[in-house]
Amino acid sequence: MWLLLAFLSAALLGFYDSFKKKSLQGNAVIPVLLLNTVFSSLIFTPLIILSSTTSVLDDSIFHVGSGGWEMHKWIILKSLLVLLSWIFGYFGIKHLPLTIVGPINATRPVMVLVGAMLVYGETLNGWQWIGVLLAVISFFMLSLSSKSEGINFAHNRWIWFIVIGAVLGAVSGLFDKYLLATPGNGGIGLDHTAVQAWYNIYQMLMMLIILLVLWWPRRKQNTPFHWNWTIIGISVFLCAADFVYFYALSLPGSMISIVSMVRRSSVIVSFLFGALVFHEHNLKSKAIDLAFVLLGMVFLYIGSK
Repeated sequence: MWLLLAFLSAALLGFYDSFKKKSLQGNAVIPVLLLNTVFSSLIFTPLIILSSTTSVLDDSIFHVGSGGWEMHKWIILKSLLVLLSWIFGYFGIKHLPLTIVGPINATRPVMVLVGAMLVYGETLNGWQWIGVLLAVISFFMLSLSSKSEGINFAHNRWIWFIVIGAVLGAVSGLFDKYLLATPGNGGIGLDHTAVQAWYNIYQMLMMLIILLVLWWPRRKQNTPFHWNWTIIGISVFLCAADFVYFYALSLPGSMISIVSMVRRSSVIVSFLFGALVFHEHNLKSKAIDLAFVLLGMVFLYIGSK
């Protein structure tokens, strides 16, 4: 069940990335990101209110669990991690083709595995090492094919933004399992809906401060903001993708390494959007790079079973 949910989350993430790219074209990043957190908070606020004041959502997956500072301090830390990842990722995806961003983000499961080695003392088997090697090769191939578009991986700051965002996202993924796993499985057993509902609200407050301090005073000198209905699509697809993801991680026997790998198959959806909707270039070479990423994910999956 949790594996099917991971695939559903992946498909929704692909649409999320595509709507994000469309919303950011010629647009100011910080206001778009703030609106994403606002609409996401609006989606979950009714669930918080209904859960705390009525019994309508009791015993359903939409019920938001309650908790004091002991719960909220972890969710605030989660919010900060995700928001930092988003800030770097949003700026990167605005300035880079989706067919480059997707494969880079797809290497995130490798980062999760490396993190699991460093944090949890896990060891990799032969299949997993092959998967890691294929991911590294794909990254190198992608850097070569991108040169034809004038993008130098070593000296392009937006590439580094995407990489930093992916690393922070991998750290967040490892942290998710700790938050949601039961104490018997090495976690602290937070309610998955509570984590998602409240971290959106905390992110909205953080983004409001960032907008007022960094963007608003310089708004006339920076890229102007314009409204696009696809901004709502960012929040809808993200909330749906994350809700399914958190629910999958909360199920007994779920494995963060496999869920993280499956979620990265969202790159297939975003790659198709990049080709068919945004008419990006050099697709044949990038498709080969993407094939190496996906093949590496297959090996990681086999090695994690």
